[in-house]
Amino acid sequence: MNVTLWIIQVLLALAFVMAGTLKLTQPKEKLQPQMRYVEDFSQGTVRLIGLLEVLGAAGLILPAVTGILPGLTPLAALGLALTMIGAMLTHLRRKELPMIAVNFVLLALAAFVVYGRYVALPL
Repeated sequence: MNVTLWIIQVLLALAFVMAGTLKLTQPKEKLQPQMRYVEDFSQGTVRLIGLLEVLGAAGLILPAVTGILPGLTPLAALGLALTMIGAMLTHLRRKELPMIAVNFVLLALAAFVVYGRYVALPL
């Protein structure tokens, strides 16, 4: 179970650090072809979402690896799960149904980490 949790944590961290870095470094206009929803948000909001994703990715790995405040790892996973709920609501409102499936998978994986690191195998 520990190995499975670590694999999921690393995969989630990679996914969120890549998506978050794009949102932090690229102007909104350059993101629109791949991420159509950004047209609904200001540049500052898009950057905030990116920052939350990068911080969440770091929170999935660093506390657990260093042993410093390892209780932050499931909290980071919870924060990313909540972020995915917000993303799902945005895509639902925009009728972007294929994106909801991607968000749901990320939500389920983050929820699994929350469960695994709080209940099944706490750090």
